[in-house]
Amino acid sequence: MTSTKPFGWMLTVLALFVSAGALEAQEFKIDEVPSVTAIAPSKLKPKTIVFSDHRDDRLADTGTGLIRFEDWARERPLQKQLLSLFPDYIEPTIKVSVHGIPKSYTEKLHMYVVEARFLIGKAPGAIDLGRYTRLEVLEKIDPSIKHRRIDAEQAAPQADPQSAYNRHPSRRWCEAEGSLCIESRYPLEGKLPVGIRLANKLEEGGKKISEFMEFQTEIRTLPPEEIERAGFAKLTGLDAPVAGVLEQTIFHVNQVMQFGKLLAVLQPYPADAGKTVATVFMTLAVETDVLERKKEFEGVPVLRNLIPAQVLMGKSSFNSGSSISAGLPDYVRNRIRSIAGQFEQ
Repeated sequence: MTSTKPFGWMLTVLALFVSAGALEAQEFKIDEVPSVTAIAPSKLKPKTIVFSDHRDDRLADTGTGLIRFEDWARERPLQKQLLSLFPDYIEPTIKVSVHGIPKSYTEKLHMYVVEARFLIGKAPGAIDLGRYTRLEVLEKIDPSIKHRRIDAEQAAPQADPQSAYNRHPSRRWCEAEGSLCIESRYPLEGKLPVGIRLANKLEEGGKKISEFMEFQTEIRTLPPEEIERAGFAKLTGLDAPVAGVLEQTIFHVNQVMQFGKLLAVLQPYPADAGKTVATVFMTLAVETDVLERKKEFEGVPVLRNLIPAQVLMGKSSFNSGSSISAGLPDYVRNRIRSIAGQFEQ
């Protein structure tokens, strides 16, 4: 099944954490490692983030660095349990109309999996994760993304039967105690809107590609009882009590991605109770058919560098800057720096 929406690689799962104080965030440097969870706290250096996005893993596709959902679920079941939309999530069944005939197919997914770990120079109790569930804080963090608060009735999986496959099986989105639910809108930047307009002209009659990323997100700090039974310490690989978990779940996106999840797990530094080990996990579920779109772009000279997989991974001349338009690898690294800078403040 061919997708008609290739440009939604503008994945904004971490944009809510962009620091207005960029200078503090830039103090952190990135140290690429094969496995973040294999790095002991004693090996962490101040102002250094150990980072892995697993693009060179044996499971990863050599062209994109992404991992097939089914391989990820089989080989890394704990990650699949804690970093999926919900623990029992499976690739969704999508209903479409082909020449007026209704058909169903399984939406195959590829996963972008990110892990990072860094030291914070204060105790876990001094880091206020709850501030990220307040709309007034988020509005000041990144002015380019506009947010509005929504309730459970406005959450797309509950309101739209076409999105029902992303409903949480044990509760409704936006009804968890203390959670913040928002709908966000991000206008694509740089050369990308021009490329989208041209692609839309060349593909008359098909579904138009949006020049905006629109997404719905639930943000919450997990209650102690949920932390205890979930196995977060096993996920981090660090034998220390989990002091706090911030969870951000993108449960609806207007194009290209099915879901996104971010977990920031705080644990005390074993050798010094006045410091914190922060381990951040992020997953993005990209629709496989988007990655496979190539032929229609290769045949148009001006669009040859707009192949979705290349744009996604920052390998296109349409990529620019250091934010979302730079492509996933650069963007995510910059956002992890911003998270570290926020926690350190």
